[in-house]
Amino acid sequence: MSKHKRRKFSKKVKILIVVILLVIIGVLALVLLNDNEHEVIKSPKNKKVVKKEEQIKIVDLNSTSRPIAVMINNNKAVWGYQAGLQDAYITYEMIVEGGITRMMAIFKDKDTARIASVRSSRHYYLDYVLENDALYAHIGWSPRAQSDISSLRINNISADNSSAFTWDNSLRKIAKEHRAYTSIEKLKAAAKKRGYRLTSDKKLLLTYQAKSLDLSKYEDAMIANVVRIPYSKTHLTSYSYDAENKVYRRYQNNTEHKDYVTGMQYTAKNIITYKVHNYTLNDGYAGGRQDLNNIGSGEGYYISEGYAIPITWEKTSRSNQTIYKVKSTGKELVVNDGNTFIQIQPDNQILTIE
Repeated sequence: MSKHKRRKFSKKVKILIVVILLVIIGVLALVLLNDNEHEVIKSPKNKKVVKKEEQIKIVDLNSTSRPIAVMINNNKAVWGYQAGLQDAYITYEMIVEGGITRMMAIFKDKDTARIASVRSSRHYYLDYVLENDALYAHIGWSPRAQSDISSLRINNISADNSSAFTWDNSLRKIAKEHRAYTSIEKLKAAAKKRGYRLTSDKKLLLTYQAKSLDLSKYEDAMIANVVRIPYSKTHLTSYSYDAENKVYRRYQNNTEHKDYVTGMQYTAKNIITYKVHNYTLNDGYAGGRQDLNNIGSGEGYYISEGYAIPITWEKTSRSNQTIYKVKSTGKELVVNDGNTFIQIQPDNQILTIE
């Protein structure tokens, strides 16, 4: 064989070896991608690489859909007629006028068909709309809330600017003001029609862990089988731990808090509770609308899977996210994968954990 032919043959061999190596690399890559135990997903929310078996279920970390916050009426007249709260990944409960509470449920990537009953806005709930970068659904408002929704440029969906709400005339035993409900589908349609942004790149308020947390190992951890959170002389929110399902069953004034559609009692995987000072506004309303000193810092508890640990909280402005930390370590709080009720309690009430 001539020298020229040998060089040509050698070149072909090298090319063949490179092709074989590329094929082998490609096959190995496909095997790794199809291996569920090793698949990784980069989350736009937390910028971390997460193994597939460690993905959380309460929210989709890959989703950029914008959360939707809905004001939930909690007048005793509607107990038994509320719906959809179990689908919310975060629910806030705070005091309003008359010693009652109102809730704000936040939904993400859910198709909840009935959310009830929808009621009016109070201005301090807007701080938690902002910290979650949420669209905001309500019917009516207090004077301060109306002013703040405008000045803070809250993307709100109300009965005044949309047809997203329905009044259920089959519930004639309760007043019409308590009968309104909506759905995620209607709220999304209303938001789209009004030209609101439907995506969000804001970091989630809470950091979740798929693997169950062992809170008993934390300093100052305490058993938490029963949690009582009074808001006034006439309203008590409480939870009882269901050890079999590792969730807390929710009660209002010692009555099971149930969903109108499913008939099931509401449960919480996580409870965050802390106290702030509330006082009556001088806005001319005889019912005594409230204000809260919720911008600042303090201490509280994180409760999950039968234990409670002391935490700290800090909220530096209306739009900034509340930062929760483990008191004993000073590190950011990580919570179990599941829904969370954030109970912001008046500071003149006594919290009981036992």
